[in-house]
Amino acid sequence: MTNLTASIPVLRRFDPAVLTAFGCIVLLLLIGSIINENFLSPDYLLQQLQVGSFLALIATGMMIVVLLGQIDLSVPWIITVGGMMSTAAAGWGPLGATFAIPVGVLCGLAFGLLNGIGVAYLRVPSMIFTLGINAVAQGFMIVRTGGFAPQDMATESMNALATGRLIFGIPNPVWVWIIVGAVTVFLLRRTVFGRAVYAIGNREVAAYLSGIRTQRVVLAAFAISGALSAFAGALLAGYSTKAYQGMGDPYLLPAIAAVVLGGTSILGGRGTYLGTVAGVILITLLQSILSVVQIEEAFRQLIYGAVIIGMLLLYGRQNRAV
Repeated sequence: MTNLTASIPVLRRFDPAVLTAFGCIVLLLLIGSIINENFLSPDYLLQQLQVGSFLALIATGMMIVVLLGQIDLSVPWIITVGGMMSTAAAGWGPLGATFAIPVGVLCGLAFGLLNGIGVAYLRVPSMIFTLGINAVAQGFMIVRTGGFAPQDMATESMNALATGRLIFGIPNPVWVWIIVGAVTVFLLRRTVFGRAVYAIGNREVAAYLSGIRTQRVVLAAFAISGALSAFAGALLAGYSTKAYQGMGDPYLLPAIAAVVLGGTSILGGRGTYLGTVAGVILITLLQSILSVVQIEEAFRQLIYGAVIIGMLLLYGRQNRAV
């Protein structure tokens, strides 16, 4: 793929990792069409995009954090917090039902701010602190529900946002993904915040000495990650009509894998949102094929873990070569 990029001028502007990801998408589409004759039908592909939209929201926040050279391991239970608090708000009467999703997002934002404070101001390694916040969020939800499955149900508006097709027959979550993606691209490419994120990811000390308020940028990045994870949780609750404990557990490794497969260096400072889009689609199609051939969840997690380790080794060697 690298030689092909060098030989075709148009491809030189794209990251080889992104081109590789899109090439793998084409390969998976061909494999899927062989396994299932309906794999390439418009309805099935739109369904896959709808399912992938939830992962995309989580991966968007994860990408911003990873660009800093950090990691957010609190994603699983912040997703659960977003879903369960949204459905809980729906039981507070008409006003609660109206603001169900904002309540869930604000709860995720609060946990994201805690992550940012711990990493940026207390200087605790993100892997340790976010893992601790994940445990705190889990305990918070267990205390709220008494350890039992909650009886709260999603509102009609939550269900409509997660399952409806309001415009051109395209699932609403895909439109949400498009809007969030457009805002993210604008933030990363056209704002001081975006330039600061890349600068901190390349070398935080140099970014600080150049006048960037690194602590505020790190705080904002973790807050965005928390809010987007909780938003995805609220949409997942709407999609399944209810929230449940552990609903975010299957999303941590796929979100990280989607980010690194799209060419974002897990060591920070390098990556594009187009690559994350490719990574999300790639992971979604891979999950679909693995489901069709009935591969167990344990083997799926093994695949995601192998991808992350492989990309980490690859980027580590690149950085040492530089």
